[in-house]
Amino acid sequence: MVRKMSGAQEAELAKLETEYQELQEQVNAQAWELNLLRARFARYETALRGSQVTVYTQDRDLRYTSISNPMLGRNIEDILGRTDAEILSPEAGAAMIALKRAVLASGEAKRAEVPLEDAPGIRWHDLHIEPLRNEAGDVVGLTCASVDVTERKEGEAHLRLLLRELTHRSKNLLAVIQAMARQTARHTGSVETFLTQFGARLQALAASHDLLIRESWYGASLGELVRSQLGVYLDGTAAQVSIEGPAIAIKPEAAQNLGLALHELAVNAVELDWREKLGPKVKARRRKGFGSMVIERNLARALDARVELEFDPDGLHCHIVIPANQILALR
Repeated sequence: MVRKMSGAQEAELAKLETEYQELQEQVNAQAWELNLLRARFARYETALRGSQVTVYTQDRDLRYTSISNPMLGRNIEDILGRTDAEILSPEAGAAMIALKRAVLASGEAKRAEVPLEDAPGIRWHDLHIEPLRNEAGDVVGLTCASVDVTERKEGEAHLRLLLRELTHRSKNLLAVIQAMARQTARHTGSVETFLTQFGARLQALAASHDLLIRESWYGASLGELVRSQLGVYLDGTAAQVSIEGPAIAIKPEAAQNLGLALHELAVNAVELDWREKLGPKVKARRRKGFGSMVIERNLARALDARVELEFDPDGLHCHIVIPANQILALR
């Protein structure tokens, strides 16, 4: 027996069907939004895993409630549910814990760079802390983003060291140039002679510096240093100088002073060759010029070397013994 629905029942059924259809559309829309959020979250997690940024949340007791990446040598499972006091040492975590508690108390975001113990040593973190609020606006925890900036901090420290070293070397270089200018002027009789001698000495100093710059001021090859100062006497068929000895590198200060000494010896040797043929026999100088000062005083003091100058009538003989502590390594 089939009963026919009344008009009221048909209306109610139609209403239910409409509501069901609307509910189904809402469910489908929410499912689509959920899938979209899952895809976005997956991309977010992938981006975080491929970066040095770690994002995490904590409650008011500083207990970790979520975290994007492993941190401080611990995996995610070993961090979740624990507090900063449990996973950080008292010394390393003191500054970070104090910073986080200040954000919880004030409700204002803060940022700081903090050092934390991590394998194999201290790692620096750029930490940005935001208060986490509920719907009522109460602070219920923290949202934090931590970026490992250890390489940048080490680079800054290295740069400061280089700047201090550059300042020190610049002062020493200016002192050497001033001494060169004074001594050259004292023993030259004309502006032209002064410019010629002073310019040659500057070029000799620059040649040593070029070698040091090429090696990032680590040191200089002794063989290359000799060739940079005596190149004009080594090239060609009528070479006047021969070089023998092991391939070694010497420290920057040794290279700078030895380069100047080699220049003075080379210039002096050229003059001696000319006098041997056309002038009187060589005699020991009563007054010491810049060349003698560079060879005997500066070189001996800067390198802690033994320097012997012999004004033999047939020609100058210079013997230099450089101590082992000025030698960097075999090359």
